[in-house]
This record gives sequence, C-alpha cells and structure tokens, in this order.
Amino acid sequence: MFAAPPVIETEVFARLPDSFREGDRRSDWLDVQRRGAPLDSFLEGPSFDRDGNLYCVDIPFGRVFRVSPSGEFTLVAEYDGEPNGLKIHKDGRIFIADHKNGIMLLDPDSGTVEPFYDRPVLQRFKGVNDLFFTSRGDLYFTDQGQTGLQDPTGLVYRLRAEGPFETVLDTCPSPNGLVFNRDETQLFVAMTRANCVWRAPLMLNDTASKVGVFVQMSGGVGPDGMALDDDGNLAVCHAGLGAVWLFSPLGEPLARVNSCAGLMTTNCAYGGPDNKTLYITESDSGQILTARLDTPGRTMFAHMD
Repeated sequence: MFAAPPVIETEVFARLPDSFREGDRRSDWLDVQRRGAPLDSFLEGPSFDRDGNLYCVDIPFGRVFRVSPSGEFTLVAEYDGEPNGLKIHKDGRIFIADHKNGIMLLDPDSGTVEPFYDRPVLQRFKGVNDLFFTSRGDLYFTDQGQTGLQDPTGLVYRLRAEGPFETVLDTCPSPNGLVFNRDETQLFVAMTRANCVWRAPLMLNDTASKVGVFVQMSGGVGPDGMALDDDGNLAVCHAGLGAVWLFSPLGEPLARVNSCAGLMTTNCAYGGPDNKTLYITESDSGQILTARLDTPGRTMFAHMD
C-alpha cells in the first residue's frame, strides 16, 4: 500500500477587495454554471509577468486583475466576455482563453481586449478554457464548452507560431488545464468531469498517439489547472476538494497542498523571487493562496534564448 503523501498547508496571499466584489450582480455564466446562486467573483487563470505581478481573471464579470507582489489588486480590464484562462507570452503579450469569445489579446495599458483567434473556418468554439505555450511558441488550448461524460466531444487545439491551426484531440470529456512535460514530448490534459489527467504522447509529426490516463482521481469536481516544476513534477488543482496534488513524472503522489480557504482550488502558477512558491486561485472566496515547495516551477519558453 502507498503511504499517504505529506500535507503542505497554504496561507492567504491576497483577497479580492470588497470594492471589487459584485454582490448581487447577475451574469449568464452564473445563471448556468451556478444555477443562479449569488457569487461576487470567480478568480481563475493566474500568470506572472516579468515584473513579478500576478494576473488573474474573473470569469462571470469579464474582468482581469493585476496583483502586485505585495498583494494589491488593480482592475486592468472589464469587457463583455467570460475570461477563463490567461497566459503571458515571452514577448509580453497577454493571451486570454475566453469561454464566450475565443482566444483574446489584452492590452494592459489601455485595458482593451480584442479577438486574436475566435472563428476558425467561420465556426465559433464550444467554449475555450485554458492555454499553454511551448518552447517554439506554439499555442495549445482546450475547448471545453459543456462537454463531459455525457458528451465527450471537447477538443484540444494547436495554433502553431508559424503555421496551421490543428486539432490535437477531439474526444475529450471536459478538457481543462494543460501543460507539457519537460522535453515537450507528452501533453498532460486535465479531464475535469472524468476526474482524471490524460497523457498524450506526441509523434514526430506532432500527432497524438496512445493517449492514456496518467492519474485517476476521485471526489470533488475534478482536476482543473496544472503547472510543472523543474523536476517534471505535475501540480494538479483539484477543484471541489480544496487541494492541489503534486505528482512525480511517474504519476506517484508526492504531496497534497491543502486549501486554508474554500474548496474551489481552480488553478495555479509558480512565482516568487526563487520561483518556489505556488500561487493558487481559490475561486469561491475570491482569494489567492500560496504554498512553499522545494523545487522551482518550470517557466514557459524555458528552452528558448
């Protein structure tokens, strides 16, 4: 029998100020996803810029925030959208996976959000969820919509830095967070409603082959956002369970990071001066939690000059 993994406790790094909490404001996202239950924010999509600021999104109210290293929130943008994932490109551009609109670009100076890739072959997406850039600058993103075990038709797409738009996976039950292994030969995708993480080996022509389950989980809602460290260990946010699991490259559980707030641990990113602090969005309470880990997180574009 496996021994229970060690438990790492979190602490609150920052809380969305009351001045930014929306109270009884309604949104289509809340009406569908939360059956109309009131919620004053739903933070997601953490990603760091070069100055150590943490960007995150607020899905139901179409907002993007910047959080300073001292934990102060600034509203960067508010627009007609449902921003779910956010990643910052090597060149400084800020990309948003918007469930309503597609892949968007944010100008943090003006606060404008404009379409980057929204209608391939004149057809809109089901509802994009999260995104990841490879060392070559290729953009991978998940298209989840309302898919699940009842409708396993979610997709994972690739938009090459210089080249075509391609489908990588097309039979996914609720594809969510995604990240590559260290040498970018295997793509990990969280399948939230199947409560597991898939591993998709890529062939020499970048097509997926022999896709299988890397980790089968249980309880909560399911795996959500993910991040990789320099040893190849995979941090998996377990939404609805109030935990982030750390798995070795072999899929062995190394640690459980416990939420000190609510159960909706949705996404994470490594940051801090030594990149050994895991920043976690706890969406229901509108807070960002932190946990200290032994190994620094792996930076996107790590192989590039």
